[in-house]
Amino acid sequence: MKTYQELQKLLDREITANKEEFAKLNDYMALHPEPSGEEYETSKMLVNFLRSKGYTVEAPFCGFDCAFHAVYGENDHTHKAAVFCEYDALPEVGHACGHCLSGSISLLAALSLIPLQDELDCDIHIFGSPREEIGGSKMNFAEEGYFDGFELATMVHLYNKNIIAPQLIALDSYMYHFHGKVAHAAVNPWDGINALNALQLMFHGMDMMRQHVKPDVRIHAVIKDGGTAANIVPDETSAEVYVRAPKWADVVEVVKKVDGCAQAGCCATGATWDKMRTAEPYYEVKPNPTGHKILEDIYEELGLETVDDLSEVFGSTDAGNVSYVCPTFHPCLQVVDEDILIHTKAFAAAMTSQRAHRTLEIGAKIIGYQIARTFSDEKILAQMMQDFKNEK
Repeated sequence: MKTYQELQKLLDREITANKEEFAKLNDYMALHPEPSGEEYETSKMLVNFLRSKGYTVEAPFCGFDCAFHAVYGENDHTHKAAVFCEYDALPEVGHACGHCLSGSISLLAALSLIPLQDELDCDIHIFGSPREEIGGSKMNFAEEGYFDGFELATMVHLYNKNIIAPQLIALDSYMYHFHGKVAHAAVNPWDGINALNALQLMFHGMDMMRQHVKPDVRIHAVIKDGGTAANIVPDETSAEVYVRAPKWADVVEVVKKVDGCAQAGCCATGATWDKMRTAEPYYEVKPNPTGHKILEDIYEELGLETVDDLSEVFGSTDAGNVSYVCPTFHPCLQVVDEDILIHTKAFAAAMTSQRAHRTLEIGAKIIGYQIARTFSDEKILAQMMQDFKNEK
């Protein structure tokens, strides 16, 4: 077995040889953004690209037209690692989440790891993951068992800071529907049951509930349908509600309380209610101290200054569901100055900059070094798997 330093040199050589091709790939995706669930041309391009490089690619994958699964070689090594490739954009602001660059980073890393697969006795699988912004796909991959037997799953997300282990919290989302009885608001309002009043009381209940939930719980909601006309008692209304918390178990408990608020509004007005999920739930990304220490060392090796507060909340991701199946990592890599915020036009515009092209190389090294370090040392791998079991 080559030393870690020797593996790094091999990776550096491969990344340097391939980086220009992937910079062009990133720029093309940045300039041709496709929103979540509509990544038809992007996914087709990536599938054809990987096949041209000798990968075996399954597409469509897991019931998603724009998803794919790619592996190089016979897929017969002892170990298996997954690299997530995201490529969906946001409406109006394009790749303001940086998925064009993070996806290119993942592909550059995976391609550069090909010569190391035998040395590491590890197959590197690429999971093309559409819809991350509007409901995700990785949770479906996990639910269908595609990560069973894997010992690592990873990607790098772009941001305005370097964060080793951002707090990626659990999320559940529902559409609440209220059903009343229509009536003329002036002629016979007493014959009506006001579904909007029930919805309003639910919102008041949630607002009052906020002082009695943990400080790290997030509840946000919008009214989707508040009625049709002011002179008609609203008989059908609806609102979408998101509940987030650091642990999935806490989300479940808060959703029960939100249900109680909906029921209370109905008790006061005579309306009825029901709900339906608007997307599959996102679990939190479980911590893995051994894996995080590897990433911390890699960031230091690459001269990347990280934030002191490793608990900084970064939102929610479908990668959290994978962390319930195998050790999963989602570090953030700085690509813009701190005053440029993610999900903005300024962030999207930075995706084709020279700094983005330099970050492409750095991100590929982070993923490549992480996999090389993990699978070149059985003791490290065993400890990482023990950390994973301890979190279950």
